[in-house]
Amino acid sequence: MPINRRSLMGLLLAGAASGLASIARAAVKPFDLSDAQWRQRLNPAAYGVLRHANTERPFTSPLLNEHRKGQFACAGCDLPLFSSATKFDSGTGWPSFWQPLPHAVDTHTDYEIGLPRTEVHCHRCDGHLGHVFDDGPRPTGKRYCMNGVALAFHPGAA
Repeated sequence: MPINRRSLMGLLLAGAASGLASIARAAVKPFDLSDAQWRQRLNPAAYGVLRHANTERPFTSPLLNEHRKGQFACAGCDLPLFSSATKFDSGTGWPSFWQPLPHAVDTHTDYEIGLPRTEVHCHRCDGHLGHVFDDGPRPTGKRYCMNGVALAFHPGAA
């Protein structure tokens, strides 16, 4: 297949986009502390959720009723995780979002309750944030159901 200017530009642009994505992922440096350092850094509720995958009681987080523009970050390492523009009222009692920020979270399957669920972790510090479900609103259909004590809110631009 002959290479013309259009296909060459497409290949170059695809390579550049891939390189930029790699740079963005590399820019998020790991954040690793000892258990004693985590205990000192976090309040007991946040420590239990972020480091031991506890779940806060529903309807107890002040962030449930946070409606200002801004970003929700990890309470452990302050990595921005969600824009307020993606927050919605799921009626579950936990702050919920339909999409995380790029390269902010990682997921894996857990079987804590005997059934598979998709657990959500902070990309930088690996702190447990909550779970993601397939019953959210458009455009993603996802519900990132997060523990409020695992988040910090920073008002400002979303």
